[in-house]
Amino acid sequence: MQSIINAWSRNIKNSRRPQQPKRPFPRLKRRDAPGTPPGSLIADPDAQSSSIHYFLFDADQVVEQRNCPATQLPPPPLTDQKVLWIDVVGLADSDLIQAIGNSFGLHHLALEDVVNVHQRPKVEEYEDHVYIVLRMASPGTTADTEQVSIFLSKGLVITFQERLGDCFEPVRQRIRQGKGRIRSKPADYLVYALIDATIDGYFPVLDVGGEALAALEDEIVINPKPTHIEHVHNLKRNLLALRRAIWPTRDLLSVILRDDMPLVSDGTRIYLRDVHDHTVQLIDIVETYREIASGLVDAYLSSQSTRLNEVMKLLTIMSTVFLPLTFVTGLYGMNFDTSSPWNMPELGWRFGYVFALLIMAGAGVGLIYLFWRRGWLGR
Repeated sequence: MQSIINAWSRNIKNSRRPQQPKRPFPRLKRRDAPGTPPGSLIADPDAQSSSIHYFLFDADQVVEQRNCPATQLPPPPLTDQKVLWIDVVGLADSDLIQAIGNSFGLHHLALEDVVNVHQRPKVEEYEDHVYIVLRMASPGTTADTEQVSIFLSKGLVITFQERLGDCFEPVRQRIRQGKGRIRSKPADYLVYALIDATIDGYFPVLDVGGEALAALEDEIVINPKPTHIEHVHNLKRNLLALRRAIWPTRDLLSVILRDDMPLVSDGTRIYLRDVHDHTVQLIDIVETYREIASGLVDAYLSSQSTRLNEVMKLLTIMSTVFLPLTFVTGLYGMNFDTSSPWNMPELGWRFGYVFALLIMAGAGVGLIYLFWRRGWLGR
């Protein structure tokens, strides 16, 4: 269980990159200088190399190709019966991204948001396509997220991801095997499936986070340690990152459901309402976990105060028990002359030493019994 706490309390941006010092808030650094023309594509030097994977499918057949050059991409279908899904993983090649944008008529401002991966989840409607930004939870036990950009036009879906590893594999399997309605529906249904997979990807992460919170709460109550405070703050930071990713997604879905977008059919809006409900559920879970994490600090302080009180009570009891013993030893340690009958005659008595020991033992046992009867030494 400790491994779950350690794994979820760390928020590592990319395991392949050198670990940076932890900061209370993410540092957002713009790569374009002030005054740069809008639509300029400046790739992150640390971004992964770009690769293209596409599906071209309809109800009867599917064509799949990996590592496809941008110049060999098929043209977008002209009807709703066939869908082309282009999945670009890695944002290091700005020329490739620009070439895809030019080939399929993507707006240059949307392409700029694709390479600047600190966007807030949003939806923007252009003349002939819709641009959607999501935050995807990374597979595993950490609360790290990455930006996913989705373009929707007639018969065409284009996705851009920061790095390998996503939650879209179930969607790909449904396309390959022809399960469900995905191959018989238009492109907007594929966008719904991708959004639904992204939202569902948060539930395993929050399940692990809930287990980490429960385990940490038990440890704080039973045996609080100073390292627990660091874990609590890391958990709160991760929950805040998840909240910043999920909360705007609810507004994004509300815009799609409320506004009249010709590229999103009424039949798909019914499914998007279900995704909206899942998003609201995620928000409730995140807010609940944040309240629990905030309460763990008070629980830690209360546990530490309780332990300190127990220690102080034990030391007070020990001091009280030894107080009469100290009095007796101090009394018989006075060196009065025994020639006078009033000057401690028991010093010359044969059983005087045994008598003093019995007095001290009786006083100690009597005080311990009194404390036990009052419940100060247990029940």
